[in-house]
Amino acid sequence: MNLIKILKNAFLVVMFGLIVTACATKKSVKTTDSTTSTTKAAETQKADPIEKLDALMQGDVYVGSDTVGELASGVPDRVFFATNEIILTTASRETLRKQAAWLRQNSDVTVVVEGHADERGTREYNLALGERRANAAKDYLMTYGVSSDRIKVLSYGKERPVDSGSNPLSWSKNRRSVTVKAN
Repeated sequence: MNLIKILKNAFLVVMFGLIVTACATKKSVKTTDSTTSTTKAAETQKADPIEKLDALMQGDVYVGSDTVGELASGVPDRVFFATNEIILTTASRETLRKQAAWLRQNSDVTVVVEGHADERGTREYNLALGERRANAAKDYLMTYGVSSDRIKVLSYGKERPVDSGSNPLSWSKNRRSVTVKAN
């Protein structure tokens, strides 16, 4: 009876040790070699992946420019959204103001605002979310004087990703609305 109790306690201690070890984080230590003059240049070229990600995202909203196209010269064609959100960010509103100004100057142009979502979630949920995102962009364009007759809304949900990766950066690029010329 005592042997079983001792084995049980030993098993619990070993399991606790394994759990604590599994939860421990590995810390990296940066070292520099003072004998080489290229160390600083190499460090600036090799940016920390987290810093690169932070430069492309604010929270979980994409703010980079590598996938952004143009509706017209100097007028970005897309805005990005946070996960499960339709709220326009400050950057999104600025982009839409530029689009509205261009559309007011080109009154013969009609556009389609395409709504998109990332790969997570059901097809039905993402189609509805894409439509709400496109409508949020359309409504904002209308507040800046663009007639609703000139703006159509179309949702692709998760069916047309701009980045096929399965990670936070890819997802943030895919949560967007894109304004394209109709015709």
